[in-house]
Amino acid sequence: MGLFGVMRTGVSGMNAQSSKLGTVADNIANSSTTGYKRAMTEFSSLVLSQGSGTYNSGGVKAHTKYAITDQGARTYTTSSLDLAVSGNGFFIVSSGTDASSQQALTRAGSFVPDGEGFLVNTAGYYLQGYPITDGSEPALVANGLGGLEPINISQNKLEATPTGRATLYTNVSEDATIVAGANLPSVDFASAATVDYSHKTSLIVYDNLGNEVKLDVYYSKTSEVPPASDWEVAVFDSADSTNGGFPYANPPLSTQTLTFDTTTGDLAGASPTTINVAVPNGGTFDIDLADSTYLNADFEVTTVDTDGNAPSSVEGVEFNDDGTLFAVYENGDRRALYKIPLADVASPDKLDPLSGNIYRPSFESGEVRVGFPGEAGLGDLEVGALESSNVDLASELTSMIESQRTYTANSQVFKAGSDLLQELVNLTR
Repeated sequence: MGLFGVMRTGVSGMNAQSSKLGTVADNIANSSTTGYKRAMTEFSSLVLSQGSGTYNSGGVKAHTKYAITDQGARTYTTSSLDLAVSGNGFFIVSSGTDASSQQALTRAGSFVPDGEGFLVNTAGYYLQGYPITDGSEPALVANGLGGLEPINISQNKLEATPTGRATLYTNVSEDATIVAGANLPSVDFASAATVDYSHKTSLIVYDNLGNEVKLDVYYSKTSEVPPASDWEVAVFDSADSTNGGFPYANPPLSTQTLTFDTTTGDLAGASPTTINVAVPNGGTFDIDLADSTYLNADFEVTTVDTDGNAPSSVEGVEFNDDGTLFAVYENGDRRALYKIPLADVASPDKLDPLSGNIYRPSFESGEVRVGFPGEAGLGDLEVGALESSNVDLASELTSMIESQRTYTANSQVFKAGSDLLQELVNLTR
């Protein structure tokens, strides 16, 4: 019984070291694989119950672990589609583009477009993201992988985006002269002789076909009774004028009365802060006026911004650090297409590794939690970078030599038990 136990123990030791050599071989083979996480073999003793007589030898049991939370070094590239996570979190990928495709997690962020424009990594897995429509922030599914779709960057057609928002912050002059009601632009727009106003500026916006529409914006001081000063804002379509000013063939597109607090110079609490404009053959949107001021200074436009673009083709795509993928048009405009989230679990080292450098949640890893880069404990996104393998070749070669020597020692134990058993059999001869 004892000699058989010795031989079984030797076999157990050789099997355990074989498992360790297997992990070393995989680690060395994947030392240059982007996002690869090294495997490790750890051992636990196998002890048989002992009686009062001879010793019953047990053995050793091998356990495989993965250093998934150990981050590899980052290498920097010239591609705007190469991504790396600095900190916690994984990219979400899928095995295909249809609804039945299996989703998984990965740290391998070397993405390139395939023949259909989908972003895939080296192993052929499709990067997942939330589509962005009308420039609004996508709805996040915090506790699952729903609502995601494969990211497609093929944008071959010309696109024109009508203006959907605008910002116009100005300073109107505190010492401006009050304009008589009959001479206000909203009333006397058809006359160039008697119309009056305090200030004028213009905005370029776009209609549905991508045509530029010039909006003339007039500011007219209508009254001042401290602590309030009222100003009329009138927006005209410049195309209604033949000389870039009065007279206009049609009434203003929109008017609004702003009330400034003469003690602070800001808009009063009850004052409107926007003016709604409907562009001919275009969209209806608000011009934000909230931070306009009334100070003893010349008229000045302090902030101006509009969206929309003229017809233009896509020149390229690029990621922002917050995970937003933008289409970059030839005219320099940018439009958000997708936003990629990151996923994490309570115990990443307990994820199930699969071929292709991907991981699936397991019972021991915990449930998936999803968020955007840099939020809620998730890592930051680095664009133009890749995470290298976390394998240290020097350590792996040392482990290989150590395991080889230990395997040889265990084989000697097996041989010793075999030789003793042979001697025992020879006693009967």
